[in-house]
Formats: sequence, structure tokens, C-alpha cells
Amino acid sequence: MEKDKIDISDWQRILVGDVPGHFYLEIILRMAFIYLVLMVAMRLMGKKMASQLNSSQMAAMVSLAAATGIPILAPDRGLLPVVIIAVVVVGLERFVSWLASKNQRAEHAIQGDISNLVKDGVLQIDDMRETRISRERLFAQLRSEGIVNLGEVKRLYFEAGGSFSIVMADEKRPGLSLIPDWDEDFCNSRVHSGDILLCRRCGTVEKRSFGQETACINCGATEWVEC
Repeated sequence: MEKDKIDISDWQRILVGDVPGHFYLEIILRMAFIYLVLMVAMRLMGKKMASQLNSSQMAAMVSLAAATGIPILAPDRGLLPVVIIAVVVVGLERFVSWLASKNQRAEHAIQGDISNLVKDGVLQIDDMRETRISRERLFAQLRSEGIVNLGEVKRLYFEAGGSFSIVMADEKRPGLSLIPDWDEDFCNSRVHSGDILLCRRCGTVEKRSFGQETACINCGATEWVEC
């Protein structure tokens, strides 16, 4: 559009655009067609597309979204390219899924691998750093499951698909509190043991009293809290 035709007070252009009125009926037909193409494409890519997406399926969905956006609103763009792109995307995604099912190394390269973020009530700092999961993100996930300290957790797995899987400990044991420090009422209601200290960074448990500047054997931190 030429610059001299752009007027901030031209509400008809802003709201309706420079297309004939019957094009809006065409938009409805275009949208219905593309909707059907997307539904067929998702059906061909499997039930996983209707739940949680892995990286290859997310890439396929973004590619379909990018391909279908312009033909809906551009009267000079045909719909056949959308069908061609959808066929290519579905074919690639099905090939990637087939390759992942046949080769474990390829599966790990395409979809990622599982990570262990908590082991026997202790944060695995290296795995958290590798997966870029923060302490607060991890603690929020555990609190949402009704867990108040790390000692209740035997394993916390970060799945390749981005979800968390929690294995609870068989028996209660000391663990780093997951309650925020500002919630003093809740923190003060907990019973503390004077001879058990917890590494504030990772939750490693040690039986000793305050005053000893011993570094944590798991993460090297020197800040401790009472259990």
C-alpha cells in the first residue's frame, strides 16, 4: 500500500480492509478448508498430537501454523500450497517418529533423554543445570503434589516430553523444606532437630551441629540449615 493512502482516521480500511465484502465469505470457506486439513494432519501424526507434544511434533505444529496463516487472509494466495506443505510436514513427522522407534540413539537425539533431578531427597545440581530447571520451578512442582520437604522424594524424573514423574520415599526422613522462607507461620510450626543439618543448596543431610564450616560433599556449598 502506498504511503499517501494510509490515514489513521480511515476506520473502514482499519476494520474492513481494502477487499470486497464477498471476500469475507471466502475467508470462512478458506478457514473451514484449512481447519479440515489441520485435523487430518493431526490425525495422521498420531494421538500424541492431541496431548503433550514432543520436540518433533511441536516443530510440525509450528510449521503447519506458519503455512496456513497467510492463505486465510490473502486473496491472491491459493489453498493448494497448504495441502502440499501439510503432506510434507506429516510425512517428515511420521518418518522422524518411525526412526525414533527403530533406533534408541536417534530417539535420544530427536526427543531428548530422561533426567534425574532428585535422588534420595538430594537435588542433582548438574542435571538441573543441564536441563535448565531452576530450584523454584522444581520446588513449585513438588509443592503442587502436596510435598513439603525433599526427604519425601526418592526420585524426581524430568521426562523427555517435559513432564515430571515423582517416586515417593518408602519412609519419612529429613529433607530440605520446600516452604518459602517468608511463610514464617508454616516454617515455625515444623519441629526442628538440633543435630541434623541440611545443605541449603542441594538438601544433603549431615548429622552435626552449627559452627562447623564443612563444605557439602554433593555440591560444595557451605550454607546449612536446621532440619
